[in-house]
Amino acid sequence: MEFHSVNKLFQQSFIDHWFCPAISDLQGETYTFEDVCNRIMEYHFFFEQAGIAKGDKIALCGQNQSGWAIGFLATMSYGAVPVPILNDFTPDNIRHLLEHSEARLLLTDAGIWRGLGAQIPANIEAVVNLKSFRLFLAVRPELEAAMEQGKALFKQRYPYGLKRTDVNFYEDSADELAIINYTSGTSGFSKGVMVPYRSVLSNLDFARYFAEPQMGVGQSVVSMLPMAHMYGLMFEFLAWIRSGTHIIYLGKAPSPKIILGAFAQVKPDLIITVPLVIEKIYKGKIKDTVKKLKFLLNVPAVNSLIRDSIRKKLEESFGGKFEEIIMGGAAFNPEAEKFFHDLKFRYTVGYGMTECAPIIAYAHWDKAKLYSCGQAAPNMEIRIISPDPENIPGDVQVRGDNVFLGYYKNPEATAESFTEDGWFKTGDIGVMDKDGFLFLKGRSKCMILGPSGQNIYPEEIEYSINNLPLVNDSLVIDDEGSLVALIYPDFAAGEAAGLDAAATKAKIEEQLPALNKSLPVYSKIKKMEFRDEDFERTPKKSIRRFLYQRNAAAPVPEEK
Repeated sequence: MEFHSVNKLFQQSFIDHWFCPAISDLQGETYTFEDVCNRIMEYHFFFEQAGIAKGDKIALCGQNQSGWAIGFLATMSYGAVPVPILNDFTPDNIRHLLEHSEARLLLTDAGIWRGLGAQIPANIEAVVNLKSFRLFLAVRPELEAAMEQGKALFKQRYPYGLKRTDVNFYEDSADELAIINYTSGTSGFSKGVMVPYRSVLSNLDFARYFAEPQMGVGQSVVSMLPMAHMYGLMFEFLAWIRSGTHIIYLGKAPSPKIILGAFAQVKPDLIITVPLVIEKIYKGKIKDTVKKLKFLLNVPAVNSLIRDSIRKKLEESFGGKFEEIIMGGAAFNPEAEKFFHDLKFRYTVGYGMTECAPIIAYAHWDKAKLYSCGQAAPNMEIRIISPDPENIPGDVQVRGDNVFLGYYKNPEATAESFTEDGWFKTGDIGVMDKDGFLFLKGRSKCMILGPSGQNIYPEEIEYSINNLPLVNDSLVIDDEGSLVALIYPDFAAGEAAGLDAAATKAKIEEQLPALNKSLPVYSKIKKMEFRDEDFERTPKKSIRRFLYQRNAAAPVPEEK
């Protein structure tokens, strides 16, 4: 891949699309590329006055909104390193990541700031309100003055307003650190993925030339995935800033009702989402109807008419204008996928990871294969470590321009993630057919995708559960979109405390509300289920997780 500076590409996009709408809050204001660029340059003056150097870390934590997008672009185009942090993390999680990342500034919203209670690590020198571009906090008087000085200097430099010819963004290089994106928030589990500019560029080129070449001026997308997650950051934000596409932020928690309302209003040209959204629509609006019409669906002529009618209604519910719906982050429910495939609905399932910023595999909806997540993306290679990669599942490994630099301040985890010959070990298991289509068997890393695209790492929750009195061991699983904790109680400890088996279980269950208070909203446990015997374990005494999963993985060719 021939490298071109990412920030200079953004710079050219701002120049080319100066008067076009860039970003909007659904029930709020719309900002043109000119408006966004003015605020970006104001940030640059503030950073300069605050003594921020190229390569310094700046953290962002807040709801998806225009202010978040502007703060991120301002940080990157200045030459600093943005550190996106999920706003769903607990205050303790956020503080841990602020300290671990060594960020000098925090850009956040009022809700997060209230939750932090002004308790921040010593490395944070100032806290900026993403919405108003005002200071929440400055630890030194000169930093408080830097904000006003920066705004004054901006007006002095551009007394008649910023012109296109005034725009000058930082020029980056291929292996330079662009973004640190954390895979988790909890101490002991959090790994900061160091994404280089070549990874960002390769993903941008993929979006522009291979996935959505029609996107540009006059087209729009609705942002519903967390921008602090690499999937939403790249394919609901950065790719469209480059192309001149109008981005609309929901401004609310992305429930199916809110999402479909936004689609009806905006009529997006492309939809990026996670399988859970489509699965909920299938279960809530389609499945019962299909059961009632099962007899008629066996009649070929009637079958075709019914399916056409269902497809048209579905397309209308998504705004009716989209080229395709791209799903990623988790496997699609096989039953739902088969139905949508037979319906000839315009969807596709891709494959990616934060460590690849994120794209690994993709196929356009009219070329995709049922239950597959596509073929290797441009600038990427995929191999299966198996004696028969077409039929016997093996470890999925990748290499190419999208692959990250390593984990921030964690050389041990970095070394463990790569093979001796330089391939990244994804932790997933799959097979690949003769045409290069990848079929995932499962995620050996056990990650669960939350309802809005958040990464849920069950080991973190299990760590908290296992610290509860009377708990021997636990396993957190996804049960049709809800988190369930399977618990093996410490009956011996219960007996020592004068409790029988039933009372021991009841005592543990009483602790569920307190446990949930310590967890992010998307990681809360819906219920506890108890086991009278220990889990089945490996020789290393790890739980054999695959034995307890309830959501079936996508089918793959049978082993021979």
